[in-house]
Amino acid sequence: MTTLATAPDIHFDPAADQDQFRSAISSFVCGVTVVTTDRGEGPMGIVANGFAAVSMDPALVMWCPAKGSTRFEHFGDARRFAVHVLTDAQRPVVEAIEGSKTAFGGFGWSPSQAGVPLIHGVAACFECNLEAVHDAGDHSIVVGRVIRAHHQGGVPLVKYDGRYGGFAERISGS
Repeated sequence: MTTLATAPDIHFDPAADQDQFRSAISSFVCGVTVVTTDRGEGPMGIVANGFAAVSMDPALVMWCPAKGSTRFEHFGDARRFAVHVLTDAQRPVVEAIEGSKTAFGGFGWSPSQAGVPLIHGVAACFECNLEAVHDAGDHSIVVGRVIRAHHQGGVPLVKYDGRYGGFAERISGS
């Protein structure tokens, strides 16, 4: 049996030490998504790590945009949007979208029936209509009703400790 070395426990007040709180949160591995919409200015995207399924019946998902983001005004109340679960080969999509909300020239995409940009080659995509928006401190919780979903699988792109990477399964006991 392998034992893991552990760092000493660090106790802190998250209200008084936001940097330490951010560091603690970043120890959670999360999938990487890009949310897209079209607000009349053309296709727009935002990278979102806060994403989860909410309900199977009805089919609901949620994501959490930061209110301080310069993109919040485009996404915080978008009536239609798509959430794309990226594969580990799509790091260039993240880099393009992080660089510019309208950087859709560097990867394949096409508009949905409702005009929402759909990124090609993703592991999964959830096309949504806005269901609700809830206040959550410096973020909002955006709930979308999934009207159409696409799934082709693939190795997911993940984020851990501020870094992007792929998922590698560790095999033990062999």
